[in-house]
Amino acid sequence: MFLLYEYDIFWAFLIISSVIPILAFLISGVLAPISKGPEKLSSYESGIEPMGDAWLQFRICYYMFALVFVVFDVETVFLYPWAMSFDVLGVSAFIEALIFVLILIVGSIYAWRKGALEWS
Repeated sequence: MFLLYEYDIFWAFLIISSVIPILAFLISGVLAPISKGPEKLSSYESGIEPMGDAWLQFRICYYMFALVFVVFDVETVFLYPWAMSFDVLGVSAFIEALIFVLILIVGSIYAWRKGALEWS
């Protein structure tokens, strides 16, 4: 019997998932317009003429809020598989998850006290 029989679906998925992006890239290269007009060379894609200075100063709190959001988004990614197999893992996994959540709560309190989560 063939040794890698169980991996046929894996190899098919790997080949298909490799071919689709390559085909999309090649088709976009063939179908993309070659000529570069003034619209294509402009740096504004919305079609609205710019008014005023293009250099705006952004407040750092928006970036800090985005980073805090990413941290809690990653938290849910790690907690979902744990929640799905909670009955099998036992008490030690529950304690580890509590420690993980506690670390994230302490981090969010630290970010809040530093002013990263304020919108004033």
